[in-house]
Amino acid sequence: MPGADPRSADADAALRAAAGRPMVPEPALERMAIRDAHATIPRVFCDSPQYLHEALSAEAGRPVIVKIETVNPIGAFKGRGTWTGLRALLERGEAGPGRPVVVASTGNFGQGIAFAARAHGVPAIVYADKRANPLKLDRIRRFGATVVLHGRDFDEAREAGQARARDEGLTFLLDGDEPAIATGNGTLAVELTDAVERGDLPALANAYVPVGNGSLIIGVGAWLRAAAPGCRVVGINSDAAASMTHSWLEGRVVETATAATAAEGIATRVPVPRALSLIDGRVDAMLVVAEGRLDAARRELTSALGVTVEHSAAAAWLGLLDDRDPRPGASVLLITGSNVAPP
Repeated sequence: MPGADPRSADADAALRAAAGRPMVPEPALERMAIRDAHATIPRVFCDSPQYLHEALSAEAGRPVIVKIETVNPIGAFKGRGTWTGLRALLERGEAGPGRPVVVASTGNFGQGIAFAARAHGVPAIVYADKRANPLKLDRIRRFGATVVLHGRDFDEAREAGQARARDEGLTFLLDGDEPAIATGNGTLAVELTDAVERGDLPALANAYVPVGNGSLIIGVGAWLRAAAPGCRVVGINSDAAASMTHSWLEGRVVETATAATAAEGIATRVPVPRALSLIDGRVDAMLVVAEGRLDAARRELTSALGVTVEHSAAAAWLGLLDDRDPRPGASVLLITGSNVAPP
């Protein structure tokens, strides 16, 4: 499935239908809920660098705003949503000092949960697959969480974690299934539109968001629908892990046999049903980029930005370059993380 997106005549019709599906109401994703969440997240995860990048703009042929979510304790945007997600569990009595939280992660989500759990005195158990990024796993352990390795990919690790939570009467916090996580992730879009209102950035016309379990694009899409309705929200997958794109197009869960992408953050094989429902009405398009181009795109961004860039952000960059239907104006490129696996 090479190229920018899996369109045929039938796919085009499905895309138009998907874009027209109504937004699922969710109080946690209302504008004030996301604004309020921004005030509760540790400042170390907020106010990340964002600016118009001249070289990338020249290459794209339109203004490109980069939002760099790498300079924080976990090297990724996930610290926002994991903080609000864990706080939601605490408020509901589903986690606490004597009640561990169980999660599954390819790495960055686990780091965020471990960081937030340590801050709140909550034990955390993180399931990851046996091929998970060791850099991320080491940091999860340093934050005090227990790491359990199981299975060949994220979804097998997730199934094992869910089974343990059921057996031990614990809460399993699934990225994509808990709206409070998307609420926190959406706060990065708050910073973008606030900068537009101050005159520090041009108006947003397109936002390119890598999509794994979906909580990032759900939160970003929710905020932009309310605060910048003229901005087109575009999700990006690799053709080696395109289950979310196919599921969005068809309006149902479409699993893939594998999710063999170097972009760990978007390596989803089995979509989360609730995430698919929450994406509806908050996303305008989903594009698929070629896995074989990710390494070169990642190196290009790393050189252009002067910071290490994960493959997920490289996928977003390729989506921006490949997009056949951008709206005129500035495009947002989210640099979602910097935790690249050692060679």
